[in-house]
Amino acid sequence: MDIIIILIILIPLIIVYFLPTMIASSRKHKNTGSIFIINLFLGLTFLGWVIALAIALSHDDTKRVENHDRKSC
Repeated sequence: MDIIIILIILIPLIIVYFLPTMIASSRKHKNTGSIFIINLFLGLTFLGWVIALAIALSHDDTKRVENHDRKSC
């Protein structure tokens, strides 16, 4: 019974902890790997987690550049 309570608490915490990585991955951000590393090692500090989240939510210019290059061909 105790293991179920631990899992009920632990799984949402892990999801929230890796939220910046999940956001970056779903947005196909070019820096997803870097965001994961920042999130993994600095996520326990609130500042590291916020930085990872800010990078994950930042605008990714590579998609626009790729589309622009295709139009000019």
